[in-house]
Amino acid sequence: MPGTSMTSAQARQTRRAVLQAVIDCMARCTGVGSPAPDFFFRGDDEPIGEWRQHRDEAIAVCTACPARAACRELALRDGDGYVPATTRDDMVRGGLSNSELVAARREESASIRAAVAADRDSEWTRLVGLSRTLTVRAAQGADRIDGQRRPDAAQAAHNKEIRALAGQIHEIRTARRARTGWGEAA
Repeated sequence: MPGTSMTSAQARQTRRAVLQAVIDCMARCTGVGSPAPDFFFRGDDEPIGEWRQHRDEAIAVCTACPARAACRELALRDGDGYVPATTRDDMVRGGLSNSELVAARREESASIRAAVAADRDSEWTRLVGLSRTLTVRAAQGADRIDGQRRPDAAQAAHNKEIRALAGQIHEIRTARRARTGWGEAA
């Protein structure tokens, strides 16, 4: 995934664990040479003028980040940003300042509530389980068992199992996306 970007629409169509994984793997604020986590927060005694310059630098880091949409989505789900924003300008997350987070959360409150609720349901648990099973089965190799080519019948059965798992995942995701108001499923 390095060098690719996630669009806002793609970020909205994923869920918490996936969003966090995208951030962990792709964010410019993680890994060697990245800014310290406190870079994105106003210091306790930092004057407002210095913070505004500091905030603009933090937003610039986020602007070029391939995980920005995922970070923004997770920030909104987590309730980052403070009300009233006019008295608490002290953070940047997902490329948004405190007041921008508050405004985005208000604007998208229904979709955020639906997505957060969906993260906790049994259908989501089933989706995660199916995704893990698909990953494990696919990693077991498409046409080889212990370095030997699979017989055609075994290969066909393996392919059928992979397609069935992928189909179940697609069906659940499509229904969930439609219910939570995050746009049409691809």
